[in-house]
Amino acid sequence: MTHSFARAALGLAAAAALTGSGFAQTVSDSTVPQTSLNLPANLQIFGKLDPNVRKATAIVNDSVITGTDVDQRVALIKLANEGEIPGGDLDALKLQVLRSLIDETLQIQEAKTADINVSSDEINSSFNSVAGRFQQTPAAFRDYLRKNGTSERSLRRQIEAGLAWQRYLRRRIAPTENVGDTEAQAIIDRLKQSQGVEEYAVHEIYLRADPSNQEQVTGQMRQIVAELQKGQQPFEAFARKYSQSPTSGVGGDLGWVRAAVLPDTMAEALNQMSVGQVAGPIPTPGGVSLVYLTDKRRVGAADPRDARLSLKQMTIKFPAGTSQAEASARTAAFAKTIQTLRGCGSVEKVAASVNADVLDNDTVRIRDMPPQLQDIMLKLQVGEATPPFGSPEQGVRTLVLCGRDDPRTASLPGVEQVRDQLEQQRVNLRADQKLRDLRRDAVVEYR
Repeated sequence: MTHSFARAALGLAAAAALTGSGFAQTVSDSTVPQTSLNLPANLQIFGKLDPNVRKATAIVNDSVITGTDVDQRVALIKLANEGEIPGGDLDALKLQVLRSLIDETLQIQEAKTADINVSSDEINSSFNSVAGRFQQTPAAFRDYLRKNGTSERSLRRQIEAGLAWQRYLRRRIAPTENVGDTEAQAIIDRLKQSQGVEEYAVHEIYLRADPSNQEQVTGQMRQIVAELQKGQQPFEAFARKYSQSPTSGVGGDLGWVRAAVLPDTMAEALNQMSVGQVAGPIPTPGGVSLVYLTDKRRVGAADPRDARLSLKQMTIKFPAGTSQAEASARTAAFAKTIQTLRGCGSVEKVAASVNADVLDNDTVRIRDMPPQLQDIMLKLQVGEATPPFGSPEQGVRTLVLCGRDDPRTASLPGVEQVRDQLEQQRVNLRADQKLRDLRRDAVVEYR
């Protein structure tokens, strides 16, 4: 399988860019969102905010974040995503990276004010652990990072911020009160009542519509579907760009939802969908929706997709300049070779006959695999291999199933487990508030 990486916690929340063509814009809307800012119903925007102007250097309480820092962190994220830009928008990613670097700087600074320091040995240990996941020595991994446009320094900074902030939270941000047994038991009782209920992890694109423009909006949705089918950008990028729902900033993510809380038309569509499918246009109250099912589960029930697999992967690579016809012919030959496999014990011998690379992985969950592979892996028997998949650019591969550890029957958590989870949630809420306070008090200069 592809290497896993120490990913930055960069949820790509898109920032809404304000644009204007003149000195003043007049905005009139009979529906004014209710906020605590006391915004007028009719307002003028004086001046123009140019979304193409980017100030890449920031000074955070005298600590400098340079454009190079941003570029190297972007390269690190691309490396973690196999060269792809999450969301497909490089400018949005750079802005989010700059915000994250500012947060990291504030976290390190606050930890130091509390006499919390992360030693070089601790950072080295974490860095070496990441290198080990890539099956490389630390020295080779440093060179690997440089060749991919990033650096050891960028990764070490991320490691330091993570370790310092977690240590600070444990020391300074503790629950103000313990969770009682009665509160924990009440949660367990609610879980018992919902056990077996199906939940869906859903992303949505929503456009407002009324009877006068329903047909027009539905046509617009069909155009979005046609663009989605080209596969050039993920669903989340289209949600940020087009959706008129408050969830557009998080890629249309509705989280885990149950059919009972959804419009009937959407619930019916989700009930018939497989993970990874997109459905729509779907008429919903006040508009039209597209839905993307990213996962599903039953509360309190064991899910076969939580099974952990022991796999061997065979990969054939294509030289630069390989024509489509040559690639198709070699892939067809590879497919025939796969059929000669006799369990995992024969993988190395068969791989040598076609000059294929072999990689072992014993910790993969079916749930974590691409949707196209999940159904295949659920039906695969030990010793069998998947059909070839991949591309001439990234290599064509097959996965051979060597073993499967099926999930145990799910059981309800105990009082102690629920208490720990609730206390951790409260710590996280206080930690978020602390970070907001640090942002509010910080002196940040952009150049």
